[in-house]
Amino acid sequence: MEAPAPAGPGGPQPYAPGAAGAPPSLLCRIKGKLFTWNILKTIALGQLLSLCICGTAITSQYLAEKYKVNTPMLQSFINYCLLFLVYTVMLTFQSGSGNLLYILKRKWWKYILLGLADVEANYLIVRAYQYTTLTSVQLLDCFGIPVLMALSWFILYARYRVIHFVAVAVCLLGVGTMVGADILAGREDNSGSDVLIGDILVLLGASLYAVSNVCEEYIVKKLSRQEFLGMVGLFGTLISGIQLLIVEYKDIASIHWDWKIALLFVAFALCMFCLYSFMPLVIRITSATSVNLGILTADLYSLFFGLFLFGYKFSGLYILSFTVIMVGFILYCSTPTRTAEPAESSVPPVTSIGIDNLALKLEENLQETHSAVL
Repeated sequence: MEAPAPAGPGGPQPYAPGAAGAPPSLLCRIKGKLFTWNILKTIALGQLLSLCICGTAITSQYLAEKYKVNTPMLQSFINYCLLFLVYTVMLTFQSGSGNLLYILKRKWWKYILLGLADVEANYLIVRAYQYTTLTSVQLLDCFGIPVLMALSWFILYARYRVIHFVAVAVCLLGVGTMVGADILAGREDNSGSDVLIGDILVLLGASLYAVSNVCEEYIVKKLSRQEFLGMVGLFGTLISGIQLLIVEYKDIASIHWDWKIALLFVAFALCMFCLYSFMPLVIRITSATSVNLGILTADLYSLFFGLFLFGYKFSGLYILSFTVIMVGFILYCSTPTRTAEPAESSVPPVTSIGIDNLALKLEENLQETHSAVL
């Protein structure tokens, strides 16, 4: 009988799990796809934006409940003034196509429409709370996400995969869980004075947010972050200032100013300024849709802080809601979308990798190159 061939370069190699060349397990592949450094960084940046929104919600609630101050337009006006003083002034020192005068001569009317959409989106959502219920605002505000996806499809030529629609559905399920927790915890105690008007205001505000976010993504990725923030600061200051004089001059005159109220206004303005300043950075490496999915957790952060500040009741559904939203957000970020060529382009109509979740695709390419070298 022949002796078995020795295991070596010329002989058969025994299979060893985890050995070089062995196919990785399904769990390892999923872990490598969902928990990369860039996805974790995207999650962290998204939650930073959520905390900024949480800061604006808490300061506004303090002003409304403790000091009876309801001036959303004044609060927005201060934020637009800060954007003007930083980014619009910055544009005045730019040269060439990035100069303020150059931009105004060629695109002034476009930025007026953008500023109007941004200002009114903020105002309509806040105003809706006077007419409809908290549940309606939280649910209908999510209407902006499908609107944003549709606008991205037609304007930015974004092309989604099945996993993106599944991820959005998971995130919206998390929002539904949060609303259910609110009802069980007894937070839904305001029936509103005219629910239909309030619901319409929410839908309009969410749609205008979607328009503003799509424009922001286009400008940030095609032009510059400074141009977007500078133009929003300029026209947002003008539009909100005029609207402020029309709708809130009596409310402002009735404020009994002291250092606590002034501090709350400053805190709100700083949180809003940080939100506007950081959001373009996150949109540049991901997309407006993924950012909007990430900031769905902002209401939950407000609820968690409200447990200590406003005496809210805790529900385990809040934890479940947060987990479900984060799972959907991670799923969405795990796969980059594609960008289709415009119809009038001379390039053949074959889709190519777009700039949505660009950092994720770069990491994937680097991993493939590394594997090829090995």
